[in-house]
Amino acid sequence: MYRGVKIILLVLVFFWSSVMAYGELVYVKETGPIMQVPVLLYHRFGPAIPAINDMTVTTDVFESHLKYLKDRGYKVIPLRDFVEYLLKGRLIPGNRSVIITADDGHRSIYSTMFPIVKRYHVPVTLFLYPSAISNASYTMTWDQLREMEETGLFDFQSHTYWHPNFKIEKKRLKPEEYKKFVKMQFKKSKDKLEKELDVNVTTLAWPFGIYNDELVEKAAEAGYVAGFTMERRHASPSDNRMALPRYLMVNSNNPERYLGRILARSSAQGFTPLEGHLLSNGVNEEGDE
Repeated sequence: MYRGVKIILLVLVFFWSSVMAYGELVYVKETGPIMQVPVLLYHRFGPAIPAINDMTVTTDVFESHLKYLKDRGYKVIPLRDFVEYLLKGRLIPGNRSVIITADDGHRSIYSTMFPIVKRYHVPVTLFLYPSAISNASYTMTWDQLREMEETGLFDFQSHTYWHPNFKIEKKRLKPEEYKKFVKMQFKKSKDKLEKELDVNVTTLAWPFGIYNDELVEKAAEAGYVAGFTMERRHASPSDNRMALPRYLMVNSNNPERYLGRILARSSAQGFTPLEGHLLSNGVNEEGDE
């Protein structure tokens, strides 16, 4: 009998410590709490949407997204913290955590996103391909990135060296040339970012969301411990660390509804959502009705 009581007490202690550590339990099953986090992906910003551009988010819409998160008690956490959680089991807040990322390094990130991020004081991770920085007219400069870094709100990670389409390059190049090309894309990007911005680059955003086992192996050899795609669902510890999902953010006439539907989605992992937190499965979150 004493042994049975001891087992029950151990179970209760584990459950209570999980509640205290996570703040809010996202999912509960035999294995304990499962953390799921929506990772938002932006690209460009501006006062209006260009005629040929489906990845620009207007200034007002982006600010409404941050206001929505703040008003509803969501906590924007650094992407680096989530990666640490995946690697080491470091505990961070549960189902009201959100991660914000932006890819490519477009100049509107500095002119438009930067002031709003400072106003709301939220962390952002930028995935950059450094061949374009201070070279292409559409990108930011290294000095601008250093200015952003000084705020303590921005982290910088790799989007390869010049954002290639690996499927096309594999068809174009001979096998040995392709291997060297892939290695260069991963290593040169990491080296350049670390040199210019004095950051530790360990995370990769796959260009066009394209990856496979061969690319994952080469990225790991180059020192990357996590990679991000554009698969639209919440990220969780059960995911492949080198293929973590993100939500591509687009403009919307009803930004609060659009973001709300993303945040309310359950991850497609077969766990039962806690009542009152998530909408039913199958809700269409794309754009406006």
